[in-house]
Amino acid sequence: MKAIMIQGTSSDAGKSLLCTGLCRIFYEDGHRVAPFKSQNMALNSYITQDGGEIGRAQGVQAEACGLEATVDMNPILLKPKAHMVSEVIVHGKHFADMEAFSYRSEFVPKVIPKIEESIERLYAEHELLVVEGAGSPAEINLKDRDIANMRMADLLDCPVFLAADIERGGVFASIVGTLELLEPHERARVKGFIINKFRGKKELLDSGLLWLEERTGIPVLGVIPHFEHDIDPEDSLALDALKLKKRDRTSSDLDIAVIKLPRISNFTDISPLQEEPGASVRYISSLRGFGKPDLIVIPGSKNTVEDLMWLKEQGLADAIAAAYASGSWVAGICGGFQMLGERLFDPERVESGYEELDGIGLLATSTTFYAQKRTIRNRGQLLGAYAGHEVEGYEIHLGRTERGGSEPFLQFESGECDGAISADGRAFGTYLHGLFQNRGFTRDFLNRLRSAKGLPPCGDEVMPEAARREESYRRLAAHLRQHLDMDLVYQILADWSGVKRA
Repeated sequence: MKAIMIQGTSSDAGKSLLCTGLCRIFYEDGHRVAPFKSQNMALNSYITQDGGEIGRAQGVQAEACGLEATVDMNPILLKPKAHMVSEVIVHGKHFADMEAFSYRSEFVPKVIPKIEESIERLYAEHELLVVEGAGSPAEINLKDRDIANMRMADLLDCPVFLAADIERGGVFASIVGTLELLEPHERARVKGFIINKFRGKKELLDSGLLWLEERTGIPVLGVIPHFEHDIDPEDSLALDALKLKKRDRTSSDLDIAVIKLPRISNFTDISPLQEEPGASVRYISSLRGFGKPDLIVIPGSKNTVEDLMWLKEQGLADAIAAAYASGSWVAGICGGFQMLGERLFDPERVESGYEELDGIGLLATSTTFYAQKRTIRNRGQLLGAYAGHEVEGYEIHLGRTERGGSEPFLQFESGECDGAISADGRAFGTYLHGLFQNRGFTRDFLNRLRSAKGLPPCGDEVMPEAARREESYRRLAAHLRQHLDMDLVYQILADWSGVKRA
């Protein structure tokens, strides 16, 4: 088996998207290809068929390869949950909550065998790995415990392509500076540069590319123009830079306000709403600009209790309740569902230092937190006002919720019921991430909001989620083929004979 690795000169250089596109290209070319990232830090996670939790990017990349994702594709996942503390997930299961220093000094040296186990299993089934790095390989203060970049390239003995984000500016300095900070044997692995997120005329860049190649002796594999796509982003660290699809809100039918929680997780749940005709989606984190939204969405949270306290401190909890009383609709997903209830109990201090506190109170539910985490894919039928829709998604949560006087929102194939809905149908909550990816339900739901405003329904054709995702992967692969020298990529793979460490 061979491997290629995409590393970046910085975070958010576009490594995940480049890897996704390369995965699809190799898949289209008939190769048994799989993605791999030894360690990921992300709050957008993905649930494998057997209930393992990995970074969402590797789940997406597996889809691009035509594969079911496995925990071996991302053996170590870190999910930040408090200041300098992350949940550590090993081979898809909760391992421990660890402070950053302890993780680096005590855990990292012991985890390499776990990563090697994953590599061996991937070796047995695939002929090519597309490997994603993390951040930058030249973080001098972190290199001795960096298990996501050059140490992985050494372990896999693979060539490295270095990606740089030209939108940030200083692209040549970032590439040359990164090379200067690498050890000689690490520099020898870098076999190509990819300049990403380019806007403008490439001719204006050509003299700089020639200088770069002459200076380093390393070819530029491609200059990739900025690409508009709807492929899931990796994690909420990129949320501040997320460019929502801009629509003229004065001509939009529906105003959708999404609460931007400090510990927001799996915010890709919101993406389908952004793609609906006539819907304007905005993220809010204060009372300023709260307005009178037609729909308020409270997304998932890595720490429900702390984020609920933040909602109250910002005055947003009261504002949500008041908006509902004035006619707004409210939807809560996972942590957002828990917050919409009447009471939250944390007797074992799983989530925070609070043993008990009031929720927003739109649903007659109560939630108790337990240490055991539930991670599962699920499907079922919606109930009550939304009966007739079959939906599928996944659950990632701590805690168990009692419905009290509220009716359930859906029933899974197992017979178990989930979520809750208010008597008037304008407030509901569910543990099912990916609810809005069920496009038929989403269109019906938003049409109910339109009807409540006296507006006609949207009758545009609804494309199923699976078809949307496949089309996105095809478009991305075609875009990369147009701007990336794939002949040279294949030649580098064919010629690779490894690097010996001095």
